[in-house]
Amino acid sequence: MPNIALRSPQFKYAEIPALNVASATCTITIDNIVRYTLTKNTKKNTTINFEIAELCRDYLDITYDPNFVPQTIVIKTVIRLYSGLNGTGSLEDTIEFEDVGFEAYGTFEEGTNPELPDNTILISKSVTNIVINRVTQDGGTVESQQCLVPIGANFYEADSANRVTLLYPKGSINDAYAGIVPTMTSGVAGTQVFGRSAVTIPNYPDSVIGRVDCTKYGNGNEITFINKFGVQQVLWFFLKKNRSLRRSNEGYMTNTLTYPTTNNPATYSITDAPNKVFNTTARQSHKLCSGYYPETLNAYFEQLILSEYIWLKLESSSVRIPVKLKTSSIDFKTSVNDKLIEYTMEFEEAFDYINNIR
Repeated sequence: MPNIALRSPQFKYAEIPALNVASATCTITIDNIVRYTLTKNTKKNTTINFEIAELCRDYLDITYDPNFVPQTIVIKTVIRLYSGLNGTGSLEDTIEFEDVGFEAYGTFEEGTNPELPDNTILISKSVTNIVINRVTQDGGTVESQQCLVPIGANFYEADSANRVTLLYPKGSINDAYAGIVPTMTSGVAGTQVFGRSAVTIPNYPDSVIGRVDCTKYGNGNEITFINKFGVQQVLWFFLKKNRSLRRSNEGYMTNTLTYPTTNNPATYSITDAPNKVFNTTARQSHKLCSGYYPETLNAYFEQLILSEYIWLKLESSSVRIPVKLKTSSIDFKTSVNDKLIEYTMEFEEAFDYINNIR
């Protein structure tokens, strides 16, 4: 079944013959439950289209998964052609489509009905992690790339050709990194690139990923987001960081006078404020600096700023929290223009700092 991107339109269509067809129905079944039935009248010698992505995406339940298993839905679309108007008359033809829907998107240049690479590993429940597809360098012949990961953390990446998932296990930066998902054969360990240990992808001897330690200034802050392909991607921000708190509240004026029962004037307490405060809420924000990344990883930051699901794990915390990216634009940096490639982004916690969940 094709892996389709539900953040972009997905058109299901049928050819309308010259005779005997006046209308069509489109039944959308999601995870074996019929959710929608659409009806259109049509004309002869045309093509009828039904856009399903907007409807199907409502049934994607995106949450953080510690095992990095992508959340998907199975979609079956059935178009039926009828001789009468409004789905009446005799059934003339049936066209079926079966897809797997991801929280993914295509770009304008990629055209209509964007799909993910066709790969059963992508939807396998045994996969521990799938990350971004890699950037081809050197005229498309050699794929060599650095990944910045602190010691003691796992790192995962996928090959752009077949989305093979690579696992870099925890440990010393000089360890041999050869962990491949169980469905694949082991890679070649210890290949040197950028002066660090690296992994060679099976069947792609010229494709190398080099792991670079980024713990010089601490373990850094881990950002996990749903990338362009609808799977969790990890980026480490390991330089300067700032935390800020913004609060808002409402107020009202109240009378604090006390009227005695005896023959004395009214009084008030100077510790009882007449201007009352209530409904105080607060939001924390975290401004993080990525540190210095290779120019080829600009795609990571592009997909981060376009993501609608982001989680933050601070260096001082053991839990991941949902955040919203307040930074709304970035200027992509290059080694020619900027020498060093680093980005500063601000993340706002996607909940009130004062617990008000009722």
